[in-house]
Amino acid sequence: MSRLRKMTATEQDPNRDNPIRDNPIRDGRPILIVLHQERSSPGRVGQLLVEKGYRLDIRRPVLGEPLPVTLKDHAGAVVFGGPMSANDPEDFVKKEIDWIDIPLREKRPYLGICLGAQMLVRQLGGKVQSNADGSTEIGWYPLHPTEKGRLLMHWPRMVYHFHREGFELPHGADLLAEGDAYPNQAFRYDGNAWGLQFHAELTRVMMHRWVVHGAHRFILPNAQQGREHLEGRMLFDAPLKAWLSEFLDIVFEGKTAKAASPITLPA
Repeated sequence: MSRLRKMTATEQDPNRDNPIRDNPIRDGRPILIVLHQERSSPGRVGQLLVEKGYRLDIRRPVLGEPLPVTLKDHAGAVVFGGPMSANDPEDFVKKEIDWIDIPLREKRPYLGICLGAQMLVRQLGGKVQSNADGSTEIGWYPLHPTEKGRLLMHWPRMVYHFHREGFELPHGADLLAEGDAYPNQAFRYDGNAWGLQFHAELTRVMMHRWVVHGAHRFILPNAQQGREHLEGRMLFDAPLKAWLSEFLDIVFEGKTAKAASPITLPA
């Protein structure tokens, strides 16, 4: 295993020392980034958004930082994962789930990743729970796009996971991709809200940290060992990164993927 190095300031804050951070697209509004730990990073999602010309407004509700009462001053929002559950009784979890009504009501782009997707499901009235057999997805697992997903874009064959709970598909949502252990992997709701169960945002440094600090979870059912996480990255990360860049264009710019025909998804 490679020796871990300390995250650089730019990796922790992709806005820092970036010459294109003041070259906004659209109308210049930043994207709200919601993180759930003090040292969490928006990782590759943040880096790609900055490269595309967006500024990032990073907030951590778990540390008492407030979320905006409207997204009229933002180009959209990304809510990331975390060690907590969308079912936890902590006040900030409940408030954050309630807050998601704002981007839904204002029809602003919303992307939920892992916990962020599960919070979206809870806001929409769906359930978040573990499999009855206790199986997890911790490592690299196959992804199967649905017909609606294939019409939207090409998807990576393998994606990275680190979770032991999944979500049911909310009523009225379009299922875009499926998995084996947890069937609901990606969905779109009402055109503007998106949920992903898997992680495409991890940089190399982030994955190393997760493998070290999450090693105690590798004994859980269906979890892969640390070496498989790192070996899988060498095999599967490049197409995952390319997919993520294209996916962010769809979510925040409404672009049609180059790999898909310019057609409207069926209702």
